[in-house]
Amino acid sequence: MKNLYQLTTFVTVISEGSMTAAADKLYLTQPAVSQQIRNLEEDLGVELLVRGVRSVKPTPQGEVLYEYSKRIIHLTQQAEIAIKSIGHQMKGQLRIGTLNSIGIHLMSPIVGRLMRHNPDLMLKIDYEHGEELIKAFKKSLYDVIILPEVKTEFGAELENCEQKFLKKEEMWLVGSNKEERMPQQISMKQIAEFSLVNFTDEFPGFNRALRLKIQENGLEAPAIFESANVSTLKRVIEAGLGWGFLPAQSIRKQVRSGRLNHVYVKDLNYQMDLMFYYKKNSDNRGLIEVFYQTLFQQEKA
Repeated sequence: MKNLYQLTTFVTVISEGSMTAAADKLYLTQPAVSQQIRNLEEDLGVELLVRGVRSVKPTPQGEVLYEYSKRIIHLTQQAEIAIKSIGHQMKGQLRIGTLNSIGIHLMSPIVGRLMRHNPDLMLKIDYEHGEELIKAFKKSLYDVIILPEVKTEFGAELENCEQKFLKKEEMWLVGSNKEERMPQQISMKQIAEFSLVNFTDEFPGFNRALRLKIQENGLEAPAIFESANVSTLKRVIEAGLGWGFLPAQSIRKQVRSGRLNHVYVKDLNYQMDLMFYYKKNSDNRGLIEVFYQTLFQQEKA
């Protein structure tokens, strides 16, 4: 087994379900991903994947390596995050605003570590709707806001600020594993086959795109349940009351465990760039940079 890079590629192939999807996530070509997996199999002397036409799944040996690899990668990345989050730069107050569905999964894992290792650091984190965060940021009420790209998603412009890319986010259609008729993939013409559960407020750009697709297909798909709380929506969908679109980051765990089924929509592939915005002339620039690096390393993990 040669290096951590191969293990990362292997884990990504399993978690994404195909060589092509892993290549997109890792910014590699599909042949490069395939070669890394073949090299890993040659090093270990076993087959790690059962290769299908459109997807792959691990062999029994691959399942064992997948579980150990996740632990190795996680520990390596957590060590890097911990090292970078300790230091004299983490002093002062940082005011941060983001969406609830982003903050729960992005902020929670690192806040405790940052506060534990940096006693002179004060963090203030607010969860609000995107439009409210943008207004407050323009009034300098936040040092940082973390949102999908604001022009595309909210139709807004931010002046006198800088932005850094954090990660790609997708909206996934998910349904309950209790529903035996749940398909693996559909076109938008089939969206009315199950009751629609609607995620409101947090991603207006996506909601506009979804409504347009429904209209283009001449459909009526009224939502039977709406909420801006992603946890509530997950419970409703898991109970088998309908299907709905949710940010992938918030449901990967449930999809991997089989509690939710990810349904691929052939003609609606919606992706967002999750961005880190801060004022150009901020007095907290050093602190902001360290905080960004900590978040970015966590996302790589």
